[in-house]
Amino acid sequence: MFWDALLVGLVGVFCMLDSRLLGRLNFERPLIGATLTGLVLGDVKTGLLVGATLELVSLGLVQVGAAVAPDMVLGSIIAAAFAIISKATPETALTIAIPISVLGQLLGILLRTLLAALTHKADKFIEEGNFRAAVRMHIVWGPILYSLSYFIPIFAAIYFGTSTVERVVNAIPDWLSDGLTVASKILPAYGFALLLNTMMDKKNSLFFLAGFFLTAYSGISITALSIFATILAFVLADVKFGKLGMANAGEASHSVSSNEDVFDELDLPDDK
Repeated sequence: MFWDALLVGLVGVFCMLDSRLLGRLNFERPLIGATLTGLVLGDVKTGLLVGATLELVSLGLVQVGAAVAPDMVLGSIIAAAFAIISKATPETALTIAIPISVLGQLLGILLRTLLAALTHKADKFIEEGNFRAAVRMHIVWGPILYSLSYFIPIFAAIYFGTSTVERVVNAIPDWLSDGLTVASKILPAYGFALLLNTMMDKKNSLFFLAGFFLTAYSGISITALSIFATILAFVLADVKFGKLGMANAGEASHSVSSNEDVFDELDLPDDK
């Protein structure tokens, strides 16, 4: 268990460093973090299922300005590890992920408060001309503190809490597990609703409704519909931005210029 906790903790640190040192390669997404956890623990399928479920929940969670969203990455990694170790379902793992994500949110707020103090310290170093110390504040101490904020909760939760979680999972009655299953289906819908709230408009609402009714009444699987939608997106992009779109734009421009030539031949007086 020690090595499992250590490896999963390092996975959490790696995913956390994605948007802080590595750029943004999407390792910070719940789907990737949970899948990497499954790879480390030898059950990629369960990690992928848990990650996909939590990815749907987190689609609408966006950190804007000083607002700190629930840390679904921390929650997804611990939930995937628990689901694999205790043989729990992705729905049960979801109930573990939500409170841990809220805990990660609180830790994030506390850490950012501490980093704000370090930023003022770095400003003081810059005023004194001690640029090396200022760089260390940003490049060394910041990532170290972030790494510890991920590694310690993940390691402690897996190393000390697996047997406890197993007892809790086994003690869950059927009526409660059924209710959790329903909740697990509502939360992804809530995540989609948050996402649609920021991107839905009159132009793409027709595509959303078409996809919804096709999925609900045609019997086509979501995978097949997603492939069809991807192909349709490429076709529409080519129509608007590709050679066909350029050709249509050229014809429209030629039509406008032809109309201007007609008006020139008529020698109409200018509007005053």
